[in-house]
Amino acid sequence: MARTTTHFLGRRAADLRWPLLAALVLLVSACGNSWVQLTPAGEQVSVARAADVTNCRRIGVANVNALDSIGFVNRGANRLQEELVDLARNEAGEAGGNRVVPESTIDEGRQTFGIYRC
Repeated sequence: MARTTTHFLGRRAADLRWPLLAALVLLVSACGNSWVQLTPAGEQVSVARAADVTNCRRIGVANVNALDSIGFVNRGANRLQEELVDLARNEAGEAGGNRVVPESTIDEGRQTFGIYRC
């Protein structure tokens, strides 16, 4: 009887191995992929420095955020920065801006951008 139970538990663990492996692969691949796509309006917005927008009109602020980790896996800083910039560009495009300027550093997946019309 104990032998049957051990065999059953061993079989059950083997049955769970593939779904767990597939979930792990999906999790790791999600950490490397960008989920943010630029909208047509966001494509018209560029990233600038504060010195580049001195003759422009400030029209708002974009407070954007993205996941800085998925589960226990930290996402890459470059990928996170790209997503935050794309989110800010999308918001600026919707607001009628054509430039965004980072106004803060990334803090727990959040960043603030100024929106400008030049």
